[in-house]
Amino acid sequence: MAVSVFPGTYVDSVVALRGMRAMREADGVQWATAVAATPANLAALRDEGITDERLSTATANDFCLAVRADESNAADHALELGQEAVFTATPKETATTRHPRTVRATLAAEPETNVAVVSVPGDYAALAAYQALSAGLHVLLFSDNVPLRDELALKTYARSRGLLVMGPGAGTAMLAGTGLGFANAVSHGRVGVVAAAGTGAQEAMTLLDRWGVGVSQVIGVGGRDLSSDIDGRMARSGVEYLRDDPDTDAILLVSKPPAKNVAQQVIESAGTTPLVAALIGLDESGFAVPDTVTLARTLESGVAATLRVLGHSPPDTTRLGGPALLDARNRLAPGRRTVRGLFSGGTLCYESLVILGAILGSVYSNTPINRAWCLPAPAASHQCLDLGEEEYTKGRPHPMIDPEARIDVLREHAADDSVAAIILDVVLGYGSNPDPAGALAPVCAEIMANGGPQIVAYVLGTDSDPQRWSAQRDTLMSVGAIVTETAARASFAAAALATGDLSLMETPL
Repeated sequence: MAVSVFPGTYVDSVVALRGMRAMREADGVQWATAVAATPANLAALRDEGITDERLSTATANDFCLAVRADESNAADHALELGQEAVFTATPKETATTRHPRTVRATLAAEPETNVAVVSVPGDYAALAAYQALSAGLHVLLFSDNVPLRDELALKTYARSRGLLVMGPGAGTAMLAGTGLGFANAVSHGRVGVVAAAGTGAQEAMTLLDRWGVGVSQVIGVGGRDLSSDIDGRMARSGVEYLRDDPDTDAILLVSKPPAKNVAQQVIESAGTTPLVAALIGLDESGFAVPDTVTLARTLESGVAATLRVLGHSPPDTTRLGGPALLDARNRLAPGRRTVRGLFSGGTLCYESLVILGAILGSVYSNTPINRAWCLPAPAASHQCLDLGEEEYTKGRPHPMIDPEARIDVLREHAADDSVAAIILDVVLGYGSNPDPAGALAPVCAEIMANGGPQIVAYVLGTDSDPQRWSAQRDTLMSVGAIVTETAARASFAAAALATGDLSLMETPL
């Protein structure tokens, strides 16, 4: 076991994850982490058996690296690698290079700034966000675990000042062509996106790009915004901004099922600007839909409806890359009849639960749409897991950053001889792994070569992304994976393989 503490040092969470990965890849390392020394993180370290005396005096303003290894030399070497990975990416201040440490100092140095990105532990995020709002800045609140009462207070204050709070837990935004968080490289267009869903926003913006329409702005408002507690405060502000934006001809609203009265207010705030509401798994009863509003139940159908609003025809989304469904089904043993989805994107997992649930019945999950379908799941059951949830990311990188975080789970489900198909989402863009398909493809090949389940993959991205959408698809198809045109179609393809009803792939949305 070895620990290093860096007093008074802030490290961005993405950079910290880079350090964690560098340590975990070192020989002889059993476990490693790189975190701010908040009370919650210190408790997690104690749970892992890390009890170094230096941690007893560490505070939330400190940064620490911790390693558990087979031998002390291996642990020390891993610490060196972690420190190099973190501080090569973010050099520490020197006597001649001083970085602003407050919002006020930053604005004095960069007076044209109008957006602040807050990425600190949730217990401290509200204070940092309030300071930014008080200075007249919009806020992308990247932090998770922000208390509901803090979110409500921040959004109420922001709305009173004509400002946006995008989040908390907002992983994606694109303002004036600048991507924030887990954003994709997309072309400029005439559709503005308001999203209470991170990967939902990414799926919408990348489909709009690939289907030739493009994006004006993407405003991520956080997953709780359309709840009755938050009352759609930022969704309404976002829709109002886009309604009045001369560069926006149509608005696409993306969310998991909202509180209906809240959604009603949000869609009405679009006025005469056409709005498509892609509310995943929506029950349309009880909605009074204005003539300028279109409701959709999936991300794919929401983007397709947006194209039609603008006078464009959506492409054929039933095309598949890789082996034909019939060939894939014929190589599977007759007893393989279940589906497993292993997702890095929470919204994509939820959409799959909705689609598969309508076809297959009960689908178990760590984020179930029916409380009766919680984990642990019974044997030979359909399952969809959101591997970006805390129970899977505690002490390790998010699977969008480190695709190897899914490999152990992938092998576990592939070993179940009831499984016909495993769905994988591969999310590209800024902040994501530089070659996620390259990390996953060898394991997929190994699984399918041994008579295991068929891999059905969806690559979320564009050819302008650093990882190149077409290259990532080619990598997966080269090892025999079926690759679909949209996230929704991956669920239909998997259901077709499990049931033997290949016509499911043609299901209209």
